[in-house]
Amino acid sequence: MVTEEEVRDALKGVMDPELGRNIVELGMVRDIHLSDNQLDLTLALTTMACPLKDRIVKDIKSAIRGVDGALLVDVELVEMSAEERAKILGDRRIQQLIAEPFNEIDHIIAVMSGKGGVGKSSVAALLAIASRKRGERVGLLDADITGPSIPRMFGLHGVLGTSPLGILPAETPSGIKVMSINLLLPTEDEAVIWRGPLISGAIKQFWGDVFWGTLDTLVIDLPPGTSDATLTVMQSIPLSGVLLVTSPQDLAGMVVRKAARMAQQLAIPILGLVENMSYVRCPDCGKRIDVFGPSRAEETAEALGVPLLGRIPLDSGLALHCDTGQVEEYSGDVFLPIAEKISELVPAVKCKPLGR
Repeated sequence: MVTEEEVRDALKGVMDPELGRNIVELGMVRDIHLSDNQLDLTLALTTMACPLKDRIVKDIKSAIRGVDGALLVDVELVEMSAEERAKILGDRRIQQLIAEPFNEIDHIIAVMSGKGGVGKSSVAALLAIASRKRGERVGLLDADITGPSIPRMFGLHGVLGTSPLGILPAETPSGIKVMSINLLLPTEDEAVIWRGPLISGAIKQFWGDVFWGTLDTLVIDLPPGTSDATLTVMQSIPLSGVLLVTSPQDLAGMVVRKAARMAQQLAIPILGLVENMSYVRCPDCGKRIDVFGPSRAEETAEALGVPLLGRIPLDSGLALHCDTGQVEEYSGDVFLPIAEKISELVPAVKCKPLGR
């Protein structure tokens, strides 16, 4: 018969992927009950929205099988109290960096897609530009550390400035403040070959070490997918909401639903869905051509329970302006009504990051 001590010893090999310590040391293992061929235990999570809880449960069952393969394991999930969570996260809290207390930002919108290639960065740039045209004070944080493209779109190069309050972001001709890893590299072609913890650390510094000053809106261009970098933004920065970007292909719709599920699990409001590269207008006859097939935007938005904010056509003019660093000079006003809708949907209160 397996003993409780043997169970605890086995569970010392199960790590919380985010906290980097074993679940026994963290005090997450509660109420172990053994009877016949059954093991019942309670696992206390820092939050029930933990996106890795299924992985932890799977690791628990795998660890117990290593002790007794015939033992049936049932794991009940509960949430820690605020006091317990504060004790565990005490040494993991994001330190308040020098610039953060001096930044006053009303709304923070993360632009997210499930996969690359749907034009998420161009949508983030268009949202920042449209917000600026509406008279807002705007910042644009490029959180795509390994594939940054925002500086090239705006034609930004050179060394960033510093001040007693922190790093000063670059500024576009229209006055949009921009921060990106590419503004810190010797050349824009330099590869950033970092593992997850370094990438997450850089994103936290872009938030806490950069003196953004007073902004009406900060737009964050997230990397594609649901990796460490995206999780860091959602758990470290007080977001107002997420803007989802997809394209007409069914594959893109399937993957953006994964991104939506991540936002929902972390209790981040989804402001709506934008379909990019939705169609193209024939320059000769004006006929609408569905290059990537019929639009699935309404179907996807309905499945997610979020508003469809608009469809953006495929426009070679936009691509040219982005490639030449002149995206602010792009004359298309297709995004202005979308920006108006977003401003109406943004909640007044931002989400509170985990551990703060």
